[in-house]
Amino acid sequence: MFTYQTKIHLHDTDAAGRLFFANQLKIVHDAYETLLETISFGFADIIREHNFFLPIVQCEAEYKKPLFVGDVIEIQITVAKIGQTSFVFAYKLFNAAGELVGTAKTVHVTVSDETGEKVPLPDALRDKVRALYNQDN
Repeated sequence: MFTYQTKIHLHDTDAAGRLFFANQLKIVHDAYETLLETISFGFADIIREHNFFLPIVQCEAEYKKPLFVGDVIEIQITVAKIGQTSFVFAYKLFNAAGELVGTAKTVHVTVSDETGEKVPLPDALRDKVRALYNQDN
């Protein structure tokens, strides 16, 4: 499991000061980007040094309890599945009291920079994602 902490900023909220529902996906994407950096596959490196990219082809989120501007949250990321050309990350969001306030899931597919077609997960990336999966299971 990978953990990421952040707080809810004013620009994340609606007029009532609560987390705007669509921003939950933005926040989990920030956590995802940080996870990639920690396994040496940050987006800057992928774009500059590799011939593939990792678009999200499916996502879902459940908003369980409200979050307010200034709230500190923790996002836990686990690997839900690893396929030949894709992987799935599951996210749990907790408030400072440890209450589950949201969940999300993202499906990432490796595609060729040249053709835009699906390609197998590069071995180095598969190994890093598998290592995260093995920590959770």
